Amino acid sequence: MSSYRVAIIPGDGVGIEVATEAAKTLQTVADKHGFRVEMENFNWGCDYYLKNGVIMPARALDILQEFNAIFLGCIGDANKVPDHISLTLLLAIRKGFDQYINLRPIKLYPGVESPVKTATPETVDMVVIRENTEGEYSAAGGFFKLGSPDAFAIQTGIFTQKGCERAIRYAFELARKRKKFGDKAPVGMVTNCTKSNALNYSMVFWDSVYKKVAAEYPDVKTDVALVDALTMWFVKNPEYFDVIVASNLFGDIITDLGAMLQGGMGFAAGGNINPENIYPSMFEPIHGSAPKYAGKAIVNPIAAIESIRMMLDHLGEEQAALDIQKAVVKTLTLGKVKTADMGGTSKTHEMGDVIRKAISGK
Repeated sequence: MSSYRVAIIPGDGVGIEVATEAAKTLQTVADKHGFRVEMENFNWGCDYYLKNGVIMPARALDILQEFNAIFLGCIGDANKVPDHISLTLLLAIRKGFDQYINLRPIKLYPGVESPVKTATPETVDMVVIRENTEGEYSAAGGFFKLGSPDAFAIQTGIFTQKGCERAIRYAFELARKRKKFGDKAPVGMVTNCTKSNALNYSMVFWDSVYKKVAAEYPDVKTDVALVDALTMWFVKNPEYFDVIVASNLFGDIITDLGAMLQGGMGFAAGGNINPENIYPSMFEPIHGSAPKYAGKAIVNPIAAIESIRMMLDHLGEEQAALDIQKAVVKTLTLGKVKTADMGGTSKTHEMGDVIRKAISGK
């Protein structure tokens, strides 16, 4: 019997509610498929900071290293702790565990309405690969001459050959695996999200690495789009895209637009992946903590449940992951249970319960 240790960090705001549904779903599918899951909660986040002066313990990475995977609910509550402090939890785990791939599937399921009229289940099926540990979020820079008329700030993006190449290569491998166009070349397409017309060092370098890697994949179509134009094409022609590879900042921005294509933040799941499995990977809904909704049981748990699906797929439990996806699709297609973001009145746990019943076949 396979056995997995999973660290659960509910985080802040609605994170506690969606983490509960994620954990219940993980246990349900584990029971069905006969593998063991040992889950342990870590109540790190803004309340932990108020009590201890740090967002998580100094030994947090040593603790998490012992687990096969991590689930993060959501982090942040600006009413308690400034966002640039609370976000250090997420960034420290991503960088400390070299989770250099941010994996964001963008798929619109039947039964879900998107605010974008061009988005249908037939047109929205793409994946964004976001470089996750360097680039614009390298935290290099500083403040200078603060308090004077000459005050200024410098924020330096760091783009390394290794960092760019491994993210871009992952995107080409994924396009080859997805085979959106079929078995004959080109089997898929990788769109390079760039801004090299204006960012004449970082993005020109990024483009050069993209071209180098692309030459090794003659069976995968190449494509390039400036980030501002790409957001327009996302809306105008979502069916065009297969795999998109982007730097840390650009990937962050375009995946929120991607979430709207798939019906809203309540459906958007993401993975912070260490592909070599040297360190545990971390999975999370990409929505925020929404403190004003905390405790009301009205948020959509599907993004969190989809994150568990991604976790199981990463761990090699493909059939269990597929069962979650089938259960989510069945629930959404029937349309009997809808949370507030879907125009319904169902509670968070009611949506979770129906999905788990579909998994169990009850």
